[in-house]
Amino acid sequence: MERAVDVVNTMFGYSGAGLMFAEEGRDLRYLVATDERGRSLEGAQLYLGQGPCVSAYEQNSAVTSTDVHTDPRWPKLADRLHPDVRAVAGVPVRLGGEPVGTLNVYQSTAYEWDESDVQALYGYADVIEQLLMAAMAAEEKSALADQLQYALDYRVVIERAIGYLMGKHDMTATEAFTGLRKQARDSRRRVADLAAEVLGEGAGELR
Repeated sequence: MERAVDVVNTMFGYSGAGLMFAEEGRDLRYLVATDERGRSLEGAQLYLGQGPCVSAYEQNSAVTSTDVHTDPRWPKLADRLHPDVRAVAGVPVRLGGEPVGTLNVYQSTAYEWDESDVQALYGYADVIEQLLMAAMAAEEKSALADQLQYALDYRVVIERAIGYLMGKHDMTATEAFTGLRKQARDSRRRVADLAAEVLGEGAGELR
């Protein structure tokens, strides 16, 4: 995300940029900014709970300001901003059509944002959405890989415990595994941990 924000300035020639993302409670939080001026913009908005970028998130649409120091919509914002933050534009960053944050850019002088600026920012916000989706998919694959590795690592222990229970209680493999899994769930433990205990203690008594 830091690299993605840095590229905004290179591509579009703005004075600075930043990203804010929402937490589970849908409150925006600072993520990354290109410089101190950008951090003052995001910090001021988060402190006051208002500003062009906050409005872009709440309205799920682009919000621009020619000069935030004189914009009557957010009269308290100027006092907390770096003096070089003047014109500001914010567009929502979405996932599945719902806003999850904002992409914010600023100019150090007053500037009239036009439709080409807004559309360019929307296009780049779409790129960030694709990055987020790729990261989420990678995380899901990693979690699945961990689960599969866990199953492989403990397969032998579980199978041995099932064999022990089958012999001790005259059960089928399905009955032994079902009972082992139920007891693990009831005691909020992992099946592999319970299987190791069954083998270690030789108890194997199912409830």
